[in-house]
Amino acid sequence: MADVKKIATRESYGNALKMLGEAHDDVIVFDADLAGATKTGIFKKAFPGRHYDCGIAEGNMMAVAAGAAAMGLVPFASSFAMFAAGRAFEQVRNSIGYPHLNVKIGGTHGGISVGEDGASHQCCEDYALMRSIPGMVVMSPADDVEAKAMVFAAYEHQGPVYMRFGRSAVPVFHDPETFHFEIGKGEVITEGNDVAIIANGLLVAEAIEAAKALEEKGVHARVINMATVKPLDNDLVLQAARECGKIITAEEHNIIGGLGEAVCAVIAESGIPCKVKRVGVNDEFGHSGPAVPLLKQFGLSAEHLTEVALQF
Repeated sequence: MADVKKIATRESYGNALKMLGEAHDDVIVFDADLAGATKTGIFKKAFPGRHYDCGIAEGNMMAVAAGAAAMGLVPFASSFAMFAAGRAFEQVRNSIGYPHLNVKIGGTHGGISVGEDGASHQCCEDYALMRSIPGMVVMSPADDVEAKAMVFAAYEHQGPVYMRFGRSAVPVFHDPETFHFEIGKGEVITEGNDVAIIANGLLVAEAIEAAKALEEKGVHARVINMATVKPLDNDLVLQAARECGKIITAEEHNIIGGLGEAVCAVIAESGIPCKVKRVGVNDEFGHSGPAVPLLKQFGLSAEHLTEVALQF
């Protein structure tokens, strides 16, 4: 079998911005001295007059992006997730969220897989921060195809959007010819009624592998790609709760404030009897190390998801 193509979603982000810039003259891009890493340099090479390096001043970048949106432009403000969501939170909340301006935020290098950059850069709190802002859409794609579609959907959406992209290359499993992305809608990848695994980002590929391993043991797992953390696809979550009775959430984020808690809140308020196990970073900081061993150490792997499902 041919090797599966792997592409980092930050690379997808840069390529999508270039395509978006070709289609729409009102798209402009801001970066905070990280265009090579966030891949907005791809857009800069194609449209140097529409790319602005704001330097290591993320709060100011968000305020400038807010001003651009107020002028009718569609700005994409980009930096590492730790800086876009963390360092600039006050400006995102007050300058973008409060006036509900049409700013799109690209937070790259989210999660533990930032690897050797260590705990200071391994942002596992961005979903929680951005979810707390009223009217903010929060998303994280699973592969290259979904990432590109997500950027275009963000452009079409009127209002603030936060998108998280990864540093590490991940398998491309969507077909670009048939895939359709819609904000607020999840996607059933594999069918099964024994347990549902609701994942996003790089954990979707791990969930797919876990489902294959579980199938060999007679356990039929439903894998759901929940790319949009907010607004959550409540109907799909509740359907899984009713039909499976057991749900595992999987995210490269702190188990506090992220996808897992969003799923738990929906189920708790529905009254449907369903057990949930959250798989993510267990309320701790990361540390420096290669991405793949780190992910395994923190339980963000197909092997761990398989173990959790079997324990259920």
